[in-house]
Amino acid sequence: MSETPQQQVSAEEREKIERLGQTSKKIVAELRKKIVGMDDVIDKLLIALFCGGHCLLVGVPGLAKTLLISSLGEVLSLSFRRIQFTPDLMPSDITGTELIATDMETGERKFQFAPGPIFANLVLADEINRTPPKTQAALMEAMEEHQVTSAGKRYKLEEPFYVFATQNPIEQEGTYPLPVAQLDRFMFEVNVDYPSWDEEYRIATMTTSDRRVELEPLISKEEILALLDIVRRLEVPEPVLRYAADIVRATRLQTEGAPGFIREWLQWGVGPRGGLYLVLGAKASAMLDGRVTVTAADVRRVARPVLAHRLITTYQADAEGMTPEKIVDRLLEHVAAPDGVGAGA
Repeated sequence: MSETPQQQVSAEEREKIERLGQTSKKIVAELRKKIVGMDDVIDKLLIALFCGGHCLLVGVPGLAKTLLISSLGEVLSLSFRRIQFTPDLMPSDITGTELIATDMETGERKFQFAPGPIFANLVLADEINRTPPKTQAALMEAMEEHQVTSAGKRYKLEEPFYVFATQNPIEQEGTYPLPVAQLDRFMFEVNVDYPSWDEEYRIATMTTSDRRVELEPLISKEEILALLDIVRRLEVPEPVLRYAADIVRATRLQTEGAPGFIREWLQWGVGPRGGLYLVLGAKASAMLDGRVTVTAADVRRVARPVLAHRLITTYQADAEGMTPEKIVDRLLEHVAAPDGVGAGA
């Protein structure tokens, strides 16, 4: 009999995971000092952070997306930079550029690299679809390789490194939509919705007074890096791995036995990177709850933000109002969860 996930985790690592479960609740409570509502958004951002993933946040202006991400940086002791993407933004405006510098002692002039705003732990790429593909591509290299290239030289970014991008779904004029291949580099796409009436009231009360709030850092960069290492080594029960693989493969028209609604509503399904992120997200989901055992419920918890932006719908689906999110929900109803490993949602 193979070892269980609990046996694969050392006592020290188990203690760190249990401590993370307690710390994650404190992080949410600390963010509550500045952020109203957005429970699901915060949950997904924390899951992405603790498995090293990048996020795309989609929502209309004024929903406090920037405030949420900058506040998250404060609580997690991460350096934060915001880049406002515009049509005239150049790749060097993000990555940095070579400048001529003069040595004050020798008088010698030489090129010196001046780092751009991408050199931070947590980078907010605001309105990423407002900048041309060439500039978007420079950001994608940093996301994938954790480095930038300038004048043929490579410069490593400080770890941990995250890109949280925002996108306005209602304005399309003067925008450059991200290609599907670049969307695939984002672990999660998270929809940020309008607040409820009670939340709206609290927002108006908090933001129209002279109340000032200082957030307390609750975890260090070194602790985050250690947890990123643990999440990679955390074992997943084979039935849960099979469940994640079944969900991903059921999105592909070429798969034998793919559901009929998939053939009607999808042009293309999820690639292997989606399956990888589904498993990693499930691991981080368990760890944020202070658990060392990954369950089917953890897979379901991250299925929507991992899969929805990787699905390409048909005209028929659009005509019937079947959004990618609704298709993922339907898929979770169709694919049977394994018994005995937390199949509930």
